[in-house]
Amino acid sequence: MPWRGVIPAPHSAPSKRRFLFLQGPISPFFARVAHGLRSLGHQVHRVNLHLGDRAFWGATGSVDFTGRLEAWPDWIADFLTRHAITDLLLIGEQRPYHRIAIAAAKARGIAVIVTDYGYLRPDWITLESDGMGGQSLFPRDPAEIRRRAAGLKLPDLTPRHSDHFATMALRDVYYHALAQWPFPFRHYRRHQLRHPFVVYAGLARRLALRWLEDRQSSQVFQGLKARGEPFWAFAMQLETDFAIRAYSPFADMDGPLGQVMASFAAHAPLGTALVIKLHPLDPCWKPWPRRIAALAQAAGIAGRVHIMPRGRLPELLAASRGLLTVNSTAATTAMVLGKPVKLLGQAVYDVPGLSFQGGLDEFWTQASPPDPELLQAFLALLCGAHMVRGAFHQDSGLEEAVAGAVARLDQGCINLPMPEALSESGAA
Repeated sequence: MPWRGVIPAPHSAPSKRRFLFLQGPISPFFARVAHGLRSLGHQVHRVNLHLGDRAFWGATGSVDFTGRLEAWPDWIADFLTRHAITDLLLIGEQRPYHRIAIAAAKARGIAVIVTDYGYLRPDWITLESDGMGGQSLFPRDPAEIRRRAAGLKLPDLTPRHSDHFATMALRDVYYHALAQWPFPFRHYRRHQLRHPFVVYAGLARRLALRWLEDRQSSQVFQGLKARGEPFWAFAMQLETDFAIRAYSPFADMDGPLGQVMASFAAHAPLGTALVIKLHPLDPCWKPWPRRIAALAQAAGIAGRVHIMPRGRLPELLAASRGLLTVNSTAATTAMVLGKPVKLLGQAVYDVPGLSFQGGLDEFWTQASPPDPELLQAFLALLCGAHMVRGAFHQDSGLEEAVAGAVARLDQGCINLPMPEALSESGAA
């Protein structure tokens, strides 16, 4: 049957449009997308907020905003109007500069398009209207998901690309090192909670101790398997991530950890365990092993809580009874593996029939796996209309991501399926 989605196109402007790029991934992604759009006849503009932005864009085709944040609302509003911008692209819709720019854009009927790492990992990139997570326009109603997914192909989830960690790390350090240079951006205000160099110091310490973390993780996992001990997994997230700061009721990770452990102690069946999986990029300036052990001790479950600093998440989830998290994309991995999921924050995958909608206390005994048919519809719509295939930091993945993003932007297919996403029946 033909595709019956009714998500409106993000704009009704003529085919040749005027794009404004703000801060993007710490990658050549935005610069290459811009080049592709120019080659198709679109106009492209760029505003740099610090020297790192300028370095990843290139030498030409951009302007610098060097004023104070207080001057930004009038400045960006004037820029949008003066250049008749039709589309605003950025990463991180909750960054202070971006929130202001988005408000100005929406007041003028300008399409807002956001990108970031995909809701599926490792090689999908999100490209959707308005925002991600709690602000995403992706439907949460199962019937609407099924309706919009009718006629869409099921995506091939076999990984094609994997971001190169060393490249990603070097680019990140280079970008943030340039951002510290005061001239001419001496008034720039960063959105991070901690100074990037403080984060790097913590990550360097974890990298130096990786051999120890790997051994500890292997011991925990192999011990659970040897004892045949059933367990649930809890996936931690970065406290500085806007997924926690903006799209959850928690100010940090201590809150959800304490809440989950208290519920586990009171309601999980005896003889079961809880495995806390640390985020691989957490600098651990909070001593998580010690804090988690203290929370477990206070809840009376010290012998039932295990910490995995590292380890392969899919392998852990495949062996688990289910996953708990605030809104980590680990949830989609668990769903694809057929595992029950409990989400404590806002996420596009917090859908009845996919994630457990009952209370946390009931999850341990009442949760069921995601509905396979609904999951297929969810994945078809998510991949077909809200993401592109590719990666930010690996050459072949970057090439595919740029091509996919340029095609979507050129054709106005944001939150809409590209023709190749339609099955033969859907395209009829």
